[in-house]
Amino acid sequence: MASQTERKNIVIIGGGIIGSTTAYFLSHHPKFNPATHTITLLEATKIAGGASGKAGGLLALWAYPSCIVPLSYRLHEELADKHGGAERWGYRAVYCGQLDAKARPNTNSSAKTKDKESVSLKKRSQKAFDLLKSAGIPKDLDWVDPESVRAYDSMGDPSTTAQVHPYQFTTSMAELAGEKGVEIIYGSAKKIDLTADDSAVTSVTYAAKEDGSTRTLPADTVILTAGPWSSTVWPETPIESVRAHSVTIRPSRPVSAYALFTSITLDKQRTVSPEIYARPNNEVYACGPGDMTVPLPPSTDVVEIDDARCKDVVDQVSAISDELRDGEVTARQACYLPHVTSGDGPLIGETSVKGLLIGTGHTCWGIQNAPGTGCALAELVWEGEVRSANLKSLDPKLHM
Repeated sequence: MASQTERKNIVIIGGGIIGSTTAYFLSHHPKFNPATHTITLLEATKIAGGASGKAGGLLALWAYPSCIVPLSYRLHEELADKHGGAERWGYRAVYCGQLDAKARPNTNSSAKTKDKESVSLKKRSQKAFDLLKSAGIPKDLDWVDPESVRAYDSMGDPSTTAQVHPYQFTTSMAELAGEKGVEIIYGSAKKIDLTADDSAVTSVTYAAKEDGSTRTLPADTVILTAGPWSSTVWPETPIESVRAHSVTIRPSRPVSAYALFTSITLDKQRTVSPEIYARPNNEVYACGPGDMTVPLPPSTDVVEIDDARCKDVVDQVSAISDELRDGEVTARQACYLPHVTSGDGPLIGETSVKGLLIGTGHTCWGIQNAPGTGCALAELVWEGEVRSANLKSLDPKLHM
């Protein structure tokens, strides 16, 4: 356990959602004194440059793993209350459901990039609303095509489900950490340096972003939060990566606050399952399945985007919604998600090397479980143990 007089040099590797929330909780802990301790957040490209800026942002009490979800969900609400999250990063409670639908025939996306003056929408008829009602669709979920819907099952309501805008949340966490004294340095971590007997960390070697020069950050505590790149920095980390494509659409009219997990039948041979999340400020996020066809690139700024996969997502969601079909596609993007190779995860905690902590492998629930992860890692650093949740099943030493 660190005292307030014992000097600590803490380096966090990775400026995504896990690294940024860890920096926040470390710097907001009562034991942190910027006159005595240093906290450095080392990021290769930009804050939230990877999945943390391109994820869906769904929060749910029914997410997994159950040992960290309740803590993290509660912390999301507390952070929003404390820092104006509703306005700053789009925090709000939402409904969530599973939607089974059949794609409309001969439906092609007419999503535009600029000019939508020619778009006109017909008001839904009473017959249309009756079709939605018969399928169990909530009354305010009026932006799905009635004739496409086969069934709807509720998965969550505003008491159990919420959302944030991932990029806005991540960058806000980094900014709030910076206000408390955390220094953000841009450079690619190359190696975690150890003592002669490999028993403890001593520093982090990195290549500076501005000129590529090799530099060193002294550290007695290193926290590895590099997501899918964690194993490139510390090869013992059992992490693999999966690429995911997504799009954002400005619908032709504002839509109600729903997150939808869909099953859309395209034809007799094919069913697709895009996820669709309505966001504040008239934006809808939609993502497709993951793939492992392109290996993990060196950094987030050179991720390869498959335009055909993005087009598939647009076409699929357009097939069940006029509002999305006639909307404006505002982003086509791809990112890599970290998975623990054993299938269990994430990994949160200490390793067998003194001073080396890990927070990675959060899969698609990284945004949901980031505050809980950051809180737990901060407690380990400042108090010597995790007090807010029982995370023994996520101990990295069980997998390394």
